[in-house]
Amino acid sequence: MKYVTTMSSQKAYALLQDNPHASLVDIRSSMEYLFVGHPVGSVHIAWIDDPDWDLNPDFIDEVTYTSRKKNAHHHLDNPIVLICRSGVRTLLAAKALIDAGFTQIIHIDEGFEGDRNENDQRSSIGGWRYHGLPWEQC
Repeated sequence: MKYVTTMSSQKAYALLQDNPHASLVDIRSSMEYLFVGHPVGSVHIAWIDDPDWDLNPDFIDEVTYTSRKKNAHHHLDNPIVLICRSGVRTLLAAKALIDAGFTQIIHIDEGFEGDRNENDQRSSIGGWRYHGLPWEQC
């Protein structure tokens, strides 16, 4: 049975370091990826994007291309680690990838910025950036 694995950002980072066939795909919008920052080494493939916030019709093809570069013969079995802002969009994208035949989809539960704190601020109680994992900003 195919399913989505949920992981903390720290465990996902360790998996990415240990498995050369794994890909980290940042599915946030272009604006989020560029201006908020993104994990070092991630591939940006927006799930939805501005200006109209429509689903990316090429999402599956773009992830397939990324995975094939890691291991062409077994690209559907390569681990695909998905990250978004707080871990909500990745579940939708993960389902689409599972439906397309991918077998190892990992969802980072806190995303890049984590949930909001009591002051509606992100990156203060969880997420890739909060945990001090490598990230960069344009």
